[in-house]
Amino acid sequence: MQSPHRKLGPSRRTLLLGAGAAAAATVATGQAQASPTAVASSNDIAIPSPDDLPLTGGPDFPIGLFWPPHPYASTPQRFAEIAEAGFDFVISGNYAGDGNIFQHQLGLARTAGLKMLISDDIQIRNMSRWFSISDQPTDNLSVTPAEARELYTRARDAYGPYSSLAGFNLYDEPGAGWFGTLAKAVAISRELAPQLLPYINLFPSDDPAYYNAFVDVVKPSLVSFDRYPLLSDGREDGNYFHNWTIVRDAALRANVPAWIFIQTLSYNGHREPTAAELLWQINISLAYGAKGIQYFTYWTPEAARGEGFGPALITVDGKRTARYGAAKNINTPWLHPVGRQLKPLVSETVVHANETPLPNSTVGFTPTDLVTGVTGNPTVIGTFRSRDAAVTDRWLLVANRSHSAAARTTLTFNPAKVTGVDVFHPVSAKYDANRGAGLPISLPPGGAQLLHLHTR
Repeated sequence: MQSPHRKLGPSRRTLLLGAGAAAAATVATGQAQASPTAVASSNDIAIPSPDDLPLTGGPDFPIGLFWPPHPYASTPQRFAEIAEAGFDFVISGNYAGDGNIFQHQLGLARTAGLKMLISDDIQIRNMSRWFSISDQPTDNLSVTPAEARELYTRARDAYGPYSSLAGFNLYDEPGAGWFGTLAKAVAISRELAPQLLPYINLFPSDDPAYYNAFVDVVKPSLVSFDRYPLLSDGREDGNYFHNWTIVRDAALRANVPAWIFIQTLSYNGHREPTAAELLWQINISLAYGAKGIQYFTYWTPEAARGEGFGPALITVDGKRTARYGAAKNINTPWLHPVGRQLKPLVSETVVHANETPLPNSTVGFTPTDLVTGVTGNPTVIGTFRSRDAAVTDRWLLVANRSHSAAARTTLTFNPAKVTGVDVFHPVSAKYDANRGAGLPISLPPGGAQLLHLHTR
């Protein structure tokens, strides 16, 4: 499946050991950095728990964006506008490719209370994208592990003084043939900056082998991917749930979080989302176990690129669209509080109830020892458990399968197993008790409800 991310990539650089971030590092630290000498094997590098890294760790659910304000629009007001809409982090882009610009944006992010993942720094590009990492380089398209460590050190020292630095975007949408180099790059990141997140986003694919190879070879701290399901003429991507199923399985097998990009704009063959369709993408992703949501895009790519992108949250000339307000109304009053509840839990099952025919790779609801029936309109139900095996309670995220119509559904519980069902209210961030054997739920288009099942 073709992804629009590739269209937003920069042109290939010709410099290997350029001074982009190195010069910035000298400015930031007041002195040149010494080159590291010892080179550790990637097998010797400890793998930090995602719980101990920026964004994947901590109690807050991470909400990010790609294609932020361009360098001329990178102002305190614009970064405050990002934070006002409920975003937590920014993935750099939109023609920011200079060390001084990155430092400027990191300062703005720090003031606004945001984190940043730096993309397109020349040092990181040279170590993880433009050149492979090889112990025995045979051509000019390889660097040695020692050279890669030097490149990473330059970037780390240039931007590390900023508390807003969350990590580096090592590669957006790599092919499987690049996983060996990325494994080395991730190991170098963990060796030289174990406190930073080595971030990689994968392209959409219907092939489980692609994602399984990624987690097996690269040993990432998360699995992030993009797939945009809202097609022209009101259609949906028929393999959207299939792709989510594959990613969910790979992330669970690797015991790392799964993140996804959601579609905010129209482009080739894809329609402009409504507010309900933004919400639908998020809630379907939560039901499938997402531990991070990223918006593609925030700022609108300009028409001169010739790629057919429509307005995103902010127009190309800096005006807010209806989707900015929609994102704000989703992020702060809904996604942050419900995401905070779901983030520490483990995705156990995902089923589609009352849907015929079932989408590719999905599983239809069948009665369990906890939930004996689901009647009414089609819903997607994610079941979650605690990481503590001694906790028998379960949590359900019941999402409306439709992004255009309201849904009513009733869940029936087994009284021999379920002693009570609490309904989560995001405004108060508290649960209200419901003691009946059945629970009717009304969901707006794209909406969802979080339940806590007390069990015995």
